Amino acid sequence: MSEAANGEGLSPLEEFIQYTRTEFEQVGTGLKEIGLLIEQSQGEVDKLAQRNAQITSKIHQIQAQFDTIPREDIKTSYENAQDTQQRLFTMRGQLEKLQSDQTNLQRYLNFLKRTLSIVDSGEQTADFRSVDGGGDTLFEKIISAQEDERRKISRQIHDGPAQALSNFILQTEIALRVLDVDAERAKEELHSLKSAASNTFANVRDFIFDLRPMMLDDLGLIPTVRRYIEAFKEKTGLEISLVVTGSEKRLEPHREVLCFRAIQQLLGNIRDHAQATQVKLNILLDDTQFQVTIEDNGVGFIPSEVLVGSETPKGLTTLEERIHQVGGEFNLKSEPDQGTRITLSIPAR
Repeated sequence: MSEAANGEGLSPLEEFIQYTRTEFEQVGTGLKEIGLLIEQSQGEVDKLAQRNAQITSKIHQIQAQFDTIPREDIKTSYENAQDTQQRLFTMRGQLEKLQSDQTNLQRYLNFLKRTLSIVDSGEQTADFRSVDGGGDTLFEKIISAQEDERRKISRQIHDGPAQALSNFILQTEIALRVLDVDAERAKEELHSLKSAASNTFANVRDFIFDLRPMMLDDLGLIPTVRRYIEAFKEKTGLEISLVVTGSEKRLEPHREVLCFRAIQQLLGNIRDHAQATQVKLNILLDDTQFQVTIEDNGVGFIPSEVLVGSETPKGLTTLEERIHQVGGEFNLKSEPDQGTRITLSIPAR
């Protein structure tokens, strides 16, 4: 086998191209496999949904003749209903995860396809080699950051909406069982269920906003930042002052996303690590640049120790690299017990 086939004797760029081609083939195969799994899972969900409808209809009949049906039959029917609902809930969760994986893989495939297209056409874009000549490449860091975000989202969904929906099923089951026996108890359970559903709806709405605020597409960056800060203040109790200077014109979509994620990440670091009580956020937008300055009165840190290690606040090095990739600047000033000041700017176009 030749050295090129083994990846030996290749330049970093050639190794990257070889890796990208292999990855493109593997992702394509993975997409086909997920497509088959989605088709099978959808069929199972449809069957369970039909069975659930039949059992629900049967339970309604039982409720209409509650006093004449043997208790054992009632118990069996409710147990079957609970089992079917739980299986349906689980299968729908699996189907949604597969569909989410399919969407993410398709985006990744499109990215790889575009990368190979650029390589084949001889165009030159961002340098994917290691920024400092060693360690992980920028490409690897991007993939690692994506996976970290997916793990975070998966954990949030599992601990939040998924757990809440499971509790809804149990509370509904309790209410159904006691409806004809203890109307007051059933009423209490339904009130509790309504309250829990309202809270969960609010949490899901906030979760969706954090994940991808629709306002960013519809209204632009500044209105979205204002909305986010108001919600952030309400949740954390932090005193945040926002000053916007310049015209609130739209930026290119990828620049708006980068700026919003930067503000989101920096505020998250302040919440999680700074122990601050006050935050000042200044935004300047003119014809040439978008500039953000965020300053807190927290505990501060030694930048050289944080930026070279894995200690908190996290993600600052990756954020700095992203800013530099679009031709921007990133400046950080911090001292122990003196708070932190971060200024970032990117070209407006």
